[in-house]
Order: sequence, then C-alpha cells, then structure tokens
Amino acid sequence: MTTTHEFWLAGRRASGDTDFEVRHSYDGSLVGKVAVPTDAQIEEAVAAAAAAAPAFAATPAHVRAAALDHVSKRLAERTEEIARLITAENGKPIKWARGEVGRAVSVFRWAAEEARRTNGETMRLDTDPGGTGRFAVVRRFPKGVVLGIAPFNFPLNLVAHKVAPAIAVGAPIILKPAPATPLSALVLGEILAETDLPAGSWSVLPVPNEKMPALVQDVRLPVISFTGSDKVGYQIMDSVPRKHVTLELGGNAAAVVLADWSSEADLDWAATRIAMFSNYQGGQSCISVQRVIADASVYDALVEKVVAKVRAQVTGDPADDAVDVGPLVDENAAKRVESWVDDAVAKGAKVLTGGTREGAAYAPTVVADLPADAILATAEVFGPVLSLHRVDSTDEAFAAVNDSAFGLQAGVFTHDVQTAFRAHRELEVGGVVIGDAPSYRADQMPYGGVKDSGVGREGVKYAMADFTYEKVLVLTGLDL
Repeated sequence: MTTTHEFWLAGRRASGDTDFEVRHSYDGSLVGKVAVPTDAQIEEAVAAAAAAAPAFAATPAHVRAAALDHVSKRLAERTEEIARLITAENGKPIKWARGEVGRAVSVFRWAAEEARRTNGETMRLDTDPGGTGRFAVVRRFPKGVVLGIAPFNFPLNLVAHKVAPAIAVGAPIILKPAPATPLSALVLGEILAETDLPAGSWSVLPVPNEKMPALVQDVRLPVISFTGSDKVGYQIMDSVPRKHVTLELGGNAAAVVLADWSSEADLDWAATRIAMFSNYQGGQSCISVQRVIADASVYDALVEKVVAKVRAQVTGDPADDAVDVGPLVDENAAKRVESWVDDAVAKGAKVLTGGTREGAAYAPTVVADLPADAILATAEVFGPVLSLHRVDSTDEAFAAVNDSAFGLQAGVFTHDVQTAFRAHRELEVGGVVIGDAPSYRADQMPYGGVKDSGVGREGVKYAMADFTYEKVLVLTGLDL
C-alpha cells in the first residue's frame, strides 16, 4: 500500500481530505501520493505566516544562518536519496539530479553566509550644511511574507532559490511546489523541521493550480516569486499590480559561433557543449540551447559535428548512470514538442536527426532551414530540440539573437575580447556566456532576463535584496 506524503503547515506535518498521485514519466509507475491542503489549512498557513512576520524579521542572524547551514549539511548527507527522488518524479537522468542536489547544497550555504554578513551601510550627512551633526544608518527589512511558486524542471534547486533567500532575510515563506514534482520540496520540509526556525516562518503546500488565484490575491502575501511560463507569470503580475512580483520565465537561448572560433578543437568544444546543453534535463531548462547561430565560414563543419554529437547522446532509463537524456515530465509535454517539430517540417524545415517520440520521451533533435513562421522559431520549445541558422557576420548574428521576444541568456563562442564586450553591451539578455553554451548558471550570480523572460533577479544575494527594502535611520546632534 502506498503511503500518502503529508505536507508542511506552519512547520508541522499535516494531511488533508484528498490526495493526488505522482507518477514516473519513464515507466508510469506510482512514485507516491501527496495530501492536498484544505481551504481551512491554506488559511491557517497564511495567517500563521503573517503573524510570524514581525518576530521572524527580528530573529538574530546567527539563528537564521544556523538553520540554513543545517539544511545545506543535511541535503549533502541525503544526496543520493534525494537525487533518486528527483529522477523518479521529474524524469531527469540521475547524473543531472545529483548535480541539482549539489547546487541546492551550495544555495543554502551561500544563504547562510549572506545572512551573517548583510550589515547595511552608513553615511555621513554633513556633506551639505543642512546635514551638520547628522549621520545615517541604512538597513534592509523584509517586505513581508513571500509566496514562492516553483516549477517542475528543477524541483529542488529552484525551490531552494526561493526558500533560502527568504529565510536569510527573515521573511516567512509559503512554498507552492509544482503539482508534477512536489516530493523533493516535501523532503526539504523534513529537513527544515529539524531546525529551530519559528513556527509559521515556513510552509510547503502542494496547492492545486486551480486554487492559486485566491492565494495570489491574498493581501497578507505582499511578495510573489514565480518561476514558470511567461503566460502564467504575466497573468499573476497583471492580477496584483500593487504587489512586488519577481518573474523568472522562459527563454529561446541562442549559442552563437563566430568566424574566429574555427579550429578543429574549437568546433569540437562548441559542438560538444551545444549537444549536451540542448538536451540536458530533456531540454526542459529555460537556458537550454534552442538556437545555434553560426557564421557561414564555420557553419558546415559545425553542423556535421553537432549532429554527430547529438546522435551520441544516450537515451533511456533516467535511473541509469550512463543515460544523458531521459523522458520529458509527461507524455503531453512530449506530444507538444512533437507537434511543434511537425509544424516546422510542414513549413519546410529539415530534420537532421531525431524527430521521433516514444511515450513521454522525445528523441534529441536537430532542425535546419527553420522558417520564421514556425512556432519552433519564436516560442520556447522546452524539449530536446535545437535549430541551426547560418549568418554572414557578427552584426547579423547579434541581430538574430535579439530577434526574439525572450532575453534570458546567450552563449557566444569567440576568442576576441572586444567582441565579448560588444556582446555584453548589445545582446538583449540577462546574461552572456563567452566561450560556452548559454546554459551556464552559477547559483550565486544574478540570474534573470529581459523582455518576456521576466523581471527581477535570482541568485542568493540578489533575491535577498528583492525580498527586502531599504529603511533609513537618521541620527542627529552628533559631533562627527
């Protein structure tokens, strides 16, 4: 008999009146059942968070830092167990799941460090005559309770990017994990329950999506941190214009290979990284390589290498250490990817490899001659599909990158430092990676996009700033 996983209500275990199933996308097996909080329990969690906010904001830094250190340590100790759980509920290959746990370990460690060293700043005000004898202390304080809404593609690490910064600044958080992948977040709840964090400072509620509008609208939750689709994200923002909303949304990430990146070793490296990062996580990453924009002088040689390396990606059971690409999160996701590729082919695109579906798995796919009116050319595929584009100059390459509604990250393969700085200046994205794919993210760096890729930044220190506001204390009558 399958045990129903309880959720975490104001720091304690709780069970609702109903539950739902989590199934493995590779073989359809039952991974677990998860209890659904009732309306009364959701209200209890929100009320507890609002009541806890003043005291939690005043919690000594060492208390918050110690809790964050504990979470980091326990995640590391339970790495294999949690990685297996991520693979089971998400379908990502176990080697990528282990990497995700390792990143979450670092996120909580960095949050502990930031909690200890966030000191604010001081400034003398007697720089003008009217400020004589005056001195200011500027500190940051939480804006209030955070509603964190997490996606399915990184069910632990993107949860960590909401929970850890909130705890670090002393902001209560109500976490809503994705319905497809709630189990990793519930394990994180187990670990948080081992700490001395005050009751009400955190909850993990697997709330059905249809119940979210009321939670989003609740005035006791003034901060919303959402990661997911641009459609849902902007619906949330538009529905609560007076709230502080951070959106980490989609992408259509480009890898640019310029004329100076032309040696055999250069092209091997570019092809290897492009093949890996168009397919890692099954392509279900906002910064997966979706577009390859290559100078005509290197295009043909690069295409040959990219196709070969994509074909070499190992597919199959994600629990196998040798597997590079597992299934998508569910069969509907794979069917959508299939329909987008079929649409591109019907409009004139050529499939160089892949282009087939089996259940929830879609084969690593490379497409050339992609017409501009194909949905694959403009939308985020969120699957293991990349398209190849030939250009005749750096100007044309950078224009092609910017010809997108999205602007999350871009990778530029070049040895020219001037071109690197030009890319940083001209590309309309939140991050530029030189000499590598756009899919690199260090969890301490500011991460986010422009245009339809969202607003605000994650990265522990930057999310902490996002969850807080400056408050000035002016001291008067001082001999400075």
